[in-house]
Amino acid sequence: MNNNGNLLEVKDLRTYFQTEDGLVKAVDGISFNLKRGETLGIVGESGSGKSVTNLSIIRLVPDPPGKIVSGEVVFDGQDLLLLSNESIRRIRGRRIAMIFQDPMTSLNPFLKISRQLMEMTQLHLGHSREQAHEHAVKMLETVGIPDARERADNYPHEFSGGMRQRVMIAMALSCEPELIIADEPTTALDVTIQAQILELIKRLKQETGTSVILITHDLGVVAGMADHVIVMYAGKIFEQARTTELFATPGNPYTKGLLRSVPDPSAEQGKLYQIPGLPPDVAHLGPGCPFAPRCDRAEEICHREFPPFVQLNADHCSLCHFAEEVFAESGGKTSDTVQK
Repeated sequence: MNNNGNLLEVKDLRTYFQTEDGLVKAVDGISFNLKRGETLGIVGESGSGKSVTNLSIIRLVPDPPGKIVSGEVVFDGQDLLLLSNESIRRIRGRRIAMIFQDPMTSLNPFLKISRQLMEMTQLHLGHSREQAHEHAVKMLETVGIPDARERADNYPHEFSGGMRQRVMIAMALSCEPELIIADEPTTALDVTIQAQILELIKRLKQETGTSVILITHDLGVVAGMADHVIVMYAGKIFEQARTTELFATPGNPYTKGLLRSVPDPSAEQGKLYQIPGLPPDVAHLGPGCPFAPRCDRAEEICHREFPPFVQLNADHCSLCHFAEEVFAESGGKTSDTVQK
């Protein structure tokens, strides 16, 4: 383990896609750290680069058209981008597991649930067929599947959406990984099942000490789950901070827009706020801030020059020409403000 306590260190990660419309910089200079036992939330609108960031971490970006062009992904002292294909396969599933966004397309419809769970432990833990089957049943019980021994031999289409998501979580936890990447694990689930899935992830994290990266567009989910939050837009990190501080004193207009978009049950009924316009075409970005055309406080410099990444305090950074002013307006107090 690293002396600084970080399980994962991502440094200046860049993943580009060559398309007919031009070069798409889906992830463009991302850097962050994750300590053991902590949960990191990554939020942003669709197309902001959240999923590609995490597919890049475990080297699942399809090549072509995608390519990790630079950066480091240091996991427990090893740069994953320098490992051979065989070495990274030994880490995927065993030490780093991913809960994919759509379990119906992630599970093989032609194989029984038990067979898909057994494959993980047979490959990574060396289980015999009998051991693997018993472990599969145990994992289904762990994630709350009723009558797990009987249901283990069902096919994915015989499970509800929430139960399929539980199966994906069981698969991710089968080898007791040190890091779980959950890519919008509650998308398309009703609020009751969503709450159960999130509570399950939280409980299992507490019991096993696993670190979690939670990708979502739902700030409400992040508020109850994450220790730190990264806000992404147009392939960039626009703001990162501890969760409580980000919600209390955001330092970026984009973050403030996202927070305003969250319905407030205690407020009077009225028109729900939405950020004007649409996310940019990252294949044709201008020289200035990517958010400038949608920002209510953009000035001429925002359209002309790319903003600096301003460190507001030890744990809070923002990509904005006016980060200090936005932070102060939110009630934040800077300490030894520097620019990276």
